[in-house]
Formats: sequence, structure tokens, C-alpha cells
Amino acid sequence: MKIVIKNLGALKQAEFTLGEMTIICGGNNSGKTYATYALFGFLSYWRDVFSINIPDDDVRQLLEDGSIELDIKDYINNATKILENGCNAFTEQLPHVFASSEKHFSESQFAVVLDLSDIDPNQAFERTMGAAKTQLFSISKKVDSPLITIFLLVEKEKLKIPQEVIRKIIGEALKEILFGRLFPKPFIASAERTGAAIFRKELNFARNRILEEMRYIEKDINPFDLLSKVYSDYALPVKSNVDFTRQLETLAKKDSFIAKQHPKILNDFAGIIGGEYLVTKNDELYFVPKGKRVKLTMDESSSAVRSLLDIGFYLRHVAAPGDLLMVDEPELNLHPENQRRVARLFSQLVNLGIKVFITTHSDYIIKELNTLIMLNQDSPRLKKFAEREGYREDELLSANKVRVYIAEEAMIKIDGAQRKTSCQTFVQADIDPKMGIEARSFDKTIEDMNRIQDEIVWGGDA
Repeated sequence: MKIVIKNLGALKQAEFTLGEMTIICGGNNSGKTYATYALFGFLSYWRDVFSINIPDDDVRQLLEDGSIELDIKDYINNATKILENGCNAFTEQLPHVFASSEKHFSESQFAVVLDLSDIDPNQAFERTMGAAKTQLFSISKKVDSPLITIFLLVEKEKLKIPQEVIRKIIGEALKEILFGRLFPKPFIASAERTGAAIFRKELNFARNRILEEMRYIEKDINPFDLLSKVYSDYALPVKSNVDFTRQLETLAKKDSFIAKQHPKILNDFAGIIGGEYLVTKNDELYFVPKGKRVKLTMDESSSAVRSLLDIGFYLRHVAAPGDLLMVDEPELNLHPENQRRVARLFSQLVNLGIKVFITTHSDYIIKELNTLIMLNQDSPRLKKFAEREGYREDELLSANKVRVYIAEEAMIKIDGAQRKTSCQTFVQADIDPKMGIEARSFDKTIEDMNRIQDEIVWGGDA
């Protein structure tokens, strides 16, 4: 899946392809976060808002005959247009995604480019829709059949749902069947996540206060419009972090597939933060340092503990295979050794089927990922070396799963034409299975520092 961005923040024109692990690195103000927020916004919009349009004739036939059959092949053939419509509709929402003025996005474009061969519909699908404990209609697709069958389960006279709602429900099911495997469910940890961890209780109070005040507003004001403005000054990923941290006590009652099947990963995460998060029976959140009889509030805990809070709860309580975990600057507040351990954690997640997308300034993370790639070879010497240095098989990373892009100024073709111009874009980095990632964004800085220090020590007197 290739993402194409134009005129978005610092990015004049850029594109990148999602891998099992996707990394964008580069200097400050180079467009990394813009691309990250736009991708998260699109995936959220696609899952929660966008619906495939169902013709009026199909809805009428369902209501008249009690059933219809839709051929998935018709929608596969029209997938490019469906996706184009979705991207155009999302582009109009960019000001809301970034909580910024519309004028900043008047020329922006966001597109997803697919080959029809990329589309891999769900082989089987079964869903029953209802309201008020009454089953209204069913949507199903059988294995090896191109037909989607929709049945009314009540007499049409008793069906009180508006046709527009029926159309949307069917469109949502079609979207899941057609694109469900292609567009992952995103979870994002924004660079502002530390603040959300500290002020989570205050954020609860702010929303509760607005709910209280809603009793006194004029009746012609839509209360949901008022409620949606609580975080209107923040970009969508930041709002997503806030909403997630507000729900930690509820989320703590669930177990992810990682908690059930791969507890070793949770042990590794506990090693990174030096303890565990604890939600008490009174729904209070604490951090418990390993080996100590003390419970620390988030205010009392280290910045690293707060920085990794939402990632820790995601891993233990929410994560599912096929997800896309997006982390803006995972190195925030972490010691270099823990940056290395986070890189190894991400590699384990990729090997479990969770896609990982990060932006980073950390040479330690890139170098550690290099090591995981370089050790992933059928070599007795390297296997012994990996064992000696404490690397496990489930941490090693295949080079073909990784895509790395450098945010920098470079020459690009304008709209695919022969004419070129220099602008801020993404340049894909080479990845060699034996040598790792060519991360020149960091290499030059490190080389300059080494050169300066060598001159200081060995240069002699003028």
C-alpha cells in the first residue's frame, strides 16, 4: 500500500509504502509528524466514518423481496474509484485532523495507491444487525463464493430503520469484506503522550464539568456538538491519546492476545520501565517499581514510565494481530539502553503480526534494528554470537519486512513528469540483509562529532 502526500506541512510531495515495520527519520520540522498524523487520520476515518455507497435500487429490492445478493467482484473492479472517493473525502477533513485552519490545507492531497492484486477480500463473513434486542437483517459471505447475501429477518412493515441507515450498515459490511485485510486498525502514541498521562484525571474532570453544564444550556443547542469541542484545539492523534488514557481503568479489565499467548513480551516491557502499571479496585492508577513495596502515582513516576504508559496498556489489554502500532518518537525520555530494548520489542511485535510505524531521531534505535537485521542470517558464527550477546530468535528481523524513509530535501519529478525540482520529501533508504539500514540522516552527524573530537585529541598545537 503506497501513500502519496502533496503540499502537507513541510512536505511538498512525498510517498512511502507501508511495510511490516515502517520508519521515517530525519531532522526537525521535516514533515515526519505530518505524514504520521495524516496516515493515522485516514485509517481512523476509513474505519469509523467512510462507507461504501450502496445503490438505491439494491436497498429497495431488499425491502421489497426480503433479500438481495451482491457480487463482490463488482466492487473489486470498482475498488480504485471507491478508494479515490474515500481519499478525497478524507482530504477535506485534514483541517480537523490537525486542528488547524483550512487555509493551511487548501492545496493538500492525500492518496492511497493500490494495485487490484493488493485486494484480498475476506473469504467468509457473517454479521447479524439488530436494534432493541430484535434481529433485523443478516449479512453473510461464504468461503469461495463471490456473493454477499443479505436477508431481512423481520417483516418489512416492522423495520423502522431509515433507508439511509440500512445503506450505511451494508456499506460498512462491504468495506470490511473488501478492504478489511488491507487497512489495519491503528493505535497511536503521539509525542504529547507524556502530558496526557499526567493530566488524565484533570481531563476527566473537564469533560464531566461540561456534561454538568449541559443541563443549563439552551435546548436548541446540540449537546453532542458541545461535547465534541472539548478537545477541538488538539490534533486527532493527541485527542486519541487523551481518550485512551481516560479509559485505562476500563481497559484494564481486558486481556490482549499478547497477555494470553505471549507473556514474555510483557516481561520484556516491564524490564524497560523497571516495574509494572497497576489499576486498583478503586480505579486508581499506579506504577509499582520492581522489587519495591511502593506505589507511585503518575506524577511521582519517571518521565519514561509516563512516556510508555499508553503503549504498555495497549500491549497488555488491547493489541490484536493485524493492528498498526504508530509511535511518534519512541525514544522520548528513554536511556540509550532502553531505546535499544524498545527496538527489540518492536521487532518482536512485527514477528507476531502487528505492524509497527515509527518516526525517530534515535541513532540507537536504528543501530539496534540494524543488528537485528544483520543477525538474521543462517550462519553458525552469528547464531553463537547472538546467543552470547543475549539476542533471542523471536527478536531477529527480516530485511524485507522493513521500509525506511529519510525526510530531507531532494530532487523529485513533478507529478511524474520529466521536470524536476528540489523540495522537502521522503527518500527511501537502502536496506542490506548483511549491512542493515543506510541511515545517512544520523551518520553525517556522528561522523562530524567523531571528526571534531579526533581533531581535539590528536590534532596537536597550531
